[in-house]
Amino acid sequence: MSSLGFQPTGSGSDLRGFVEACAAPTALVDAAGCLLATNAAFDRQFTPQADSTLGLLLGSEANCAELAEQAPLAVTSRPDGRLHLQAVGDSRLWLAQWQLECVDRGEEQRQLQMFADTVAHDLRAPLRSIDSFAKLLEDRAASKLDAAERMHLSRIRTAATRMGALLTALGELSRAASAQLQPQDVDMSLLAEWVGAELQDADAARDVSLIVQPGLRAWGDERLLKQLLRALVENAWTFTRGCDVARIEIAGERIGGRLRMQVRDTGCGFDMHYAHKLFEPFQRLHGVEQGAGHGLGLAIAQRIARRHGGFVSADSRVDEGSTFTVDLPAVAGEGDNRDA
Repeated sequence: MSSLGFQPTGSGSDLRGFVEACAAPTALVDAAGCLLATNAAFDRQFTPQADSTLGLLLGSEANCAELAEQAPLAVTSRPDGRLHLQAVGDSRLWLAQWQLECVDRGEEQRQLQMFADTVAHDLRAPLRSIDSFAKLLEDRAASKLDAAERMHLSRIRTAATRMGALLTALGELSRAASAQLQPQDVDMSLLAEWVGAELQDADAARDVSLIVQPGLRAWGDERLLKQLLRALVENAWTFTRGCDVARIEIAGERIGGRLRMQVRDTGCGFDMHYAHKLFEPFQRLHGVEQGAGHGLGLAIAQRIARRHGGFVSADSRVDEGSTFTVDLPAVAGEGDNRDA
């Protein structure tokens, strides 16, 4: 027997008012299934006649009590939902409400991922052409161009590169939400050092001190957790540029069954008044001239943390640096129980 999620009470007139106020298709019926009152949504869905009964809609001669034992009920004319029944008071009156069934979120996510990958792939080809022909023109006609024209070409190539990076980040954001998790014991300290080495190789001129506490271990998907750390450490790397002392510290502790990890930097910081924007896609608290990217890195980190049942939070002071705290499941310790 199904339930509408509430216990309706009141007189017939009260219930008619309730039916009319419902947003979902709803009807008031008697014990035999005769329709006593319907709302506009119910009429649009089923276009009942004056002598209609639930039995006619369902192709059954059973009364409400019998139908309720089989509820939620399939309606042939509307296979995308089910009809739920609930008795009112002494079961002389019943409420019937049609509700959409839950969709397959896994399939929906797969379709969205395919769409995102296709769009990214189809957009990359013209971007490569724009960059290639701009470079060709730059190389072959450099002597014929003045400084302003060379600057225009440089801006074209820079914009194409930024667009390519944005497409990559959009794909990462989509995968962060839809990729199947493969949880395992993850050495977060090793991943942090790995990310730091990648950033140093890509920006060899920078002198950044990266200090990583050993022994930080989490339970999660290693590939996604590396992506999370990459977003946080790269953010710290970017906004320590120009600082007298560029230092990034990664430390943490186990609290119960959770790993609480901090990524601290000595960068330019930000105004906490705008912290609510920090993990929203495409939101930037700094300008491009200060090194801000596409505005997706921290949104990706937050999405990955939430998929692991955790979160990312931030604390900062302008010109005093920032601290990002990551909460994740810890590796099961002695006496702990964890299903893989």
